[in-house]
Amino acid sequence: MEWIKKKRRYGFSLLELLITVAIIGLLSAIALPSYRDYADRVDNGLAVAGVNQVIQALERYYIDYDSFPLTLADAGVGTLPDPWGNTYLYLLFDENTKRGEMRKDKNLVPVNDDYDLYSMGKNGTTSMPFNSAQGRDDIVRANNGRFIGLAEDY
Repeated sequence: MEWIKKKRRYGFSLLELLITVAIIGLLSAIALPSYRDYADRVDNGLAVAGVNQVIQALERYYIDYDSFPLTLADAGVGTLPDPWGNTYLYLLFDENTKRGEMRKDKNLVPVNDDYDLYSMGKNGTTSMPFNSAQGRDDIVRANNGRFIGLAEDY
């Protein structure tokens, strides 16, 4: 009766492999949105740090020359990229600056009276009001530097 012994099978059946793939797919579908949210928060934090770095350069320039620079390049930070690869945007206000060129809050009131400094955010586009679809993800300086963060949080 030795010759009737069952052969021992090694490996996995197709059903076992399909169940394993389904479980991995389910775990990925749950984890991926959380990871994307985390990555967005990290990038926003890096952009806030970049805005702070630019502000420090602008303040050093102000101390040296008693005025803000006309461009970020004059302050030595013109090529500093944000986490999405774009440069920070800067607009110095003077008597010729039109109200339409200034960044505005949800009530369409300018948020700064000295200069605007911001990153265009994840989508790489912007518009002047913070509540616009293009402006919500921008990392902005508002209240003359008392707020630095996501425009939709202002």
